[in-house]
Amino acid sequence: MSDRTDSEVENPSVDEAAADAANVHERLSHKLADARLGGSEKRREKIQASGKLLVRQRLELLFDDTDYVEDGLLARYEEGLPGDAVVVAYGRIDGRKACVIANDYSVKAGTWGKRTFEKITQAQKNADDAGIPIVYLFDSAGARIDEQFDSFAGRHAWGNIFYNQVQISGRVPQVCALFGPSPAGSAYVPALCDMTIMVREHATAYLGSPRLAEMVTGEQVTLEEMGGADMHCTVSGLGDVLVEDDAEGLNAIRVWLSFLPANWETPPPMAAPLAPRSGRTLEDIVPLKESEVFDMEEFIESLVDEGSWFPYKELFAPEMLTGFARIEGRAVGLVGNQPQHMGGTIFPNSSDKAARFIWICNAYNIPIVFLADIAGYMIGTQVEREGIIRHGAKMVSAVSDCRVPRITVLVRKAYGGGYLAMSGAPMNPDAVISLPTARPALMGPDAAVNGIYYNQIQAIEDPDERQAFITKKRDEYAEDIDVFKIANENAVEAVVPSNDLRAELVRRLDLYSRRKMTRVERRQAVTPV
Repeated sequence: MSDRTDSEVENPSVDEAAADAANVHERLSHKLADARLGGSEKRREKIQASGKLLVRQRLELLFDDTDYVEDGLLARYEEGLPGDAVVVAYGRIDGRKACVIANDYSVKAGTWGKRTFEKITQAQKNADDAGIPIVYLFDSAGARIDEQFDSFAGRHAWGNIFYNQVQISGRVPQVCALFGPSPAGSAYVPALCDMTIMVREHATAYLGSPRLAEMVTGEQVTLEEMGGADMHCTVSGLGDVLVEDDAEGLNAIRVWLSFLPANWETPPPMAAPLAPRSGRTLEDIVPLKESEVFDMEEFIESLVDEGSWFPYKELFAPEMLTGFARIEGRAVGLVGNQPQHMGGTIFPNSSDKAARFIWICNAYNIPIVFLADIAGYMIGTQVEREGIIRHGAKMVSAVSDCRVPRITVLVRKAYGGGYLAMSGAPMNPDAVISLPTARPALMGPDAAVNGIYYNQIQAIEDPDERQAFITKKRDEYAEDIDVFKIANENAVEAVVPSNDLRAELVRRLDLYSRRKMTRVERRQAVTPV
């Protein structure tokens, strides 16, 4: 006869229920651990052998700790595609919350599937609602052709990712690091971010592969030539920062975000003030003669807190310097002409570079300091055909539309339209500060003398006499370009000794950052392109 009671016969034993519960939890633990591994061991080993990190190794380096939450880990796990090849995680970077969307290249080469866009678009919405930055860690072979009918043509599809990026733009920072490929449509993700970091010899971005290009156009080109990191950071301008490996790229993300607020409604974070690096003073760096070249980057690093200069698009259009730095702990954007490259003259690409950086600063409440040593826009048939007027108008538009505190420093020459593009007084900056070396004028001595005295010069037959005439008139014109004359006409807010510039900027940035932000009362500006 059985010793069990009737109730024990009718219901599973406590031991059996506990065993079932333990089995469920054991199965869950196994599935979670397995999903976090990503693809096969062979695939993971191949990725690491190529010099790249696995996706969760990247997260470990990017986040402050491993205490992050993850969405959709088990999506498509039962189909052998854990997470559908994308990791969505929320954690802290330098103590502040951030959303990270990262391709898992070990799962079907990080390709986009029918659940990928669901995870990405929901993460975008979550980050926007929470007011936190979005970091895209891209390493993907693109969209899956065999899943296109689930994910391409409908209202809920891959394209929602790009739509969301545009809607979010200017509300929370969006930064993308390319660790591997980003072909076809997925290449628009880095293009639509505020900042794009590319790893040399690993990152690629292109709309059509070399094989497709050869088939369609007959062109034979390598993958690196078509869309490599070096090309994009120096020629196309898609890449903003070129790094050597994954770890350097992840560190660049942390540095970039350290200058920015979490969202457009908050001020940028302050840091502990640091003195500028030791070395030559600003007065030593800037020559009095316009014909003598100096390094504006040295000028910047002798002006800002030591080690804080972070260039933006350093390798692209180097005649224009743009980047973040700190002055007495305060984040600032810097836009400066670089005399060491093309005399600092503005070209179409440098106009685009400056305009985009100004838009970023204006979006995220970063005050801007312009450092002008500008002869003007480049002239000639080639740049006219390249659209110098159209591109130049883009920079003027960005400057004019800027509402964050804006200070212009006349370092040396400031001629013609270049003076306006570099936020000259007619562009209504908060202040124009002139150094004693400044030479503002409609045009430089050589161009002015040629324009005014062209007929007289041509009428002088003797070469020595002609040159003597030109030199005399040029010197007379140069003497008339006097910083004290524009100060006398109240065309600048202050003339300060070069070595006092930093202290002057500290006081004025503190003052102007206290004023209430103003908005343009219109629906949409028609921006030059």
